[in-house]
Amino acid sequence: MYILLTAATAFEIDPIFDYLEKQEFRVGENEVGMQITGIGSMMTTYELTKAAIQLRPDYIIQAGIAGSFEASLAPPQVVLVKDEIMGDLGAAEKEGFADIFDLKLMDTSAFPFMNKRLINPLLDGKTSHYNLQVVSGVTINEVSTNKTRIELLKEKYKAQIESMEGAALHYIALKNKIPFLQIRAISNAVGERDKKKWKIKEAIKTLNDSLINILPQL
Repeated sequence: MYILLTAATAFEIDPIFDYLEKQEFRVGENEVGMQITGIGSMMTTYELTKAAIQLRPDYIIQAGIAGSFEASLAPPQVVLVKDEIMGDLGAAEKEGFADIFDLKLMDTSAFPFMNKRLINPLLDGKTSHYNLQVVSGVTINEVSTNKTRIELLKEKYKAQIESMEGAALHYIALKNKIPFLQIRAISNAVGERDKKKWKIKEAIKTLNDSLINILPQL
């Protein structure tokens, strides 16, 4: 099986690169390729689409750090994302934010969406057999700082974590019928702009430790 390990930035998966290089990019009977997409939905969509067409991976893992909306999800906890929703595609209105589904521009369950969400069929329940908590994510092309906006994302979409690339993975993998996992390590609370309070180094360590544990199980 060919597994594609993808991340927005190289520093998020640098530790596992060293691990895989020593093993000639093989884990058990599986070959592992690595891809850096760039930050945000647009660049991620382009790179993942190209990989899906040209490389035809049997499995895709997207790894990265994320912000948490919940105090119970604190750095550097690692989670698996079961479903994604697009949190910034729509219109800002006086009453709040109307997404493309609210605006009737798209059916809420037009494939691969299910009630607005992009759901990973491999994950069910609140925990996985990898012993990681399973959460809901929202993808938005900015780091949220506005309190009103943050509350909207939490209340409207029941989001537990925020990233800039998750929905792109879910959409492309579902459209191409490629099994996938999105694995994230919490680096900060959403809205916290003092990076001295972020735990990026610790999150990257726990993220890569989890990747090294998961790869042999696929």
